[in-house]
Amino acid sequence: MLKSHSLALAGLTFCAALALTACSSKASGDADAAEVQSAAVARVTRGTIVHTLDLAGQFQPYQVVDVHAKVSGYIKDIYVDIGDRVHEGEVLAILEVPELSAQLKGTIAAVAQSKDEVVRASHDVTRAESEHAALHADYSRLKSAAAAQPGLIAQQELDDAQAKDLASEAQVDAALSALAAAKQKAAVAIANNERVSALEDYTRVTAPLDGVIIWRYADTGALIQAGTSSDTQSLPIVKLSQSGLLRLRLPVPEDAVEFIHEGATVDVRVDAVGRTFVGKVVRFTRNVSLATRTMETEIDVENKDLSLTPGMYANTSIELRRRINVLTIPEPAVVKDGNKTTVLVVNKDNRVEIRDVQVGLQGSNRVEVVSGLQEGDLVITGGQANYQAGEVVKPKMEKPVPNDGVTSESGSE
Repeated sequence: MLKSHSLALAGLTFCAALALTACSSKASGDADAAEVQSAAVARVTRGTIVHTLDLAGQFQPYQVVDVHAKVSGYIKDIYVDIGDRVHEGEVLAILEVPELSAQLKGTIAAVAQSKDEVVRASHDVTRAESEHAALHADYSRLKSAAAAQPGLIAQQELDDAQAKDLASEAQVDAALSALAAAKQKAAVAIANNERVSALEDYTRVTAPLDGVIIWRYADTGALIQAGTSSDTQSLPIVKLSQSGLLRLRLPVPEDAVEFIHEGATVDVRVDAVGRTFVGKVVRFTRNVSLATRTMETEIDVENKDLSLTPGMYANTSIELRRRINVLTIPEPAVVKDGNKTTVLVVNKDNRVEIRDVQVGLQGSNRVEVVSGLQEGDLVITGGQANYQAGEVVKPKMEKPVPNDGVTSESGSE
């Protein structure tokens, strides 16, 4: 009986020992599992990185013209007012210039008189040529007869006939000169008539281009001086803006000037009218302002419906550079320490490695990797200070960051 009791006690002791050993092993395993940190990682992939510049710009009319009168006069009629759309060649106003009408009538009369003088001179030439032909024929006959029968014609008669022949020839030359002078006088009269007629036409003030009247300076009856000199007293009739085509002017910072070129794509958003469109750089000054350290850059914008108004602001995004099919990693994976750039890589054994890398173009979400990584590598994307080289971690794959790669550099006017 005593022996059976001893065996039972020994069995209980052995079971207790086994239980303690099992509990100790489980606690040790849980402790080891707790020591392995999780690490958010992303895979090195290929994609596209785009470097863009965000700027605020202002719309300007393509052209603005002060429409002056070419002649002085009183406004008889004015047909436009501010806000009116006009077309090239459309009559804006008519001037009343009574003395100009009188001058035009005078030039018309002078042209008619000069034409009559040309006709008279032409008749004089015809008469002179006829007289010369007759006298020359008489002289030729007398000369032939004298040559055939010497002494038949008196020498004095022969000399008189020769003199009349030469005189008539001179009369022909004089008549031709008079005709040429009459024609020149007629040409002068015609030119003067054309000049005055042109001035008469200038009493009808027309639009030099399609546009919108943005200001009106004069009313009916106002005296308008000819806008043919730099006289400050010369008052324009209206101000005309070519608003069917606008210039969107952007101040590009000097550090981005080297990337600006004709044809560069520009995304434009006009919040005032809720309109977005894509434009292209058409011209730039190639000169950096000393005051603002920016270069004026322009985009031409069609505005046939006049939905955009000069003076409105627009938000733009200009593509400066683009990298296609390059290695990229999420931007938070990059650690910069002075001039040194590193990333933490999780190798195939789930151990942390520190890699020196060279980065290139930076986007809003991802960064181009020039060297130091290969496609498919896993990089830690946050909390890099919490990990040590050689440490074992538990990789936790993050949701892939899209390769939109839009870097935003802001600028303002």
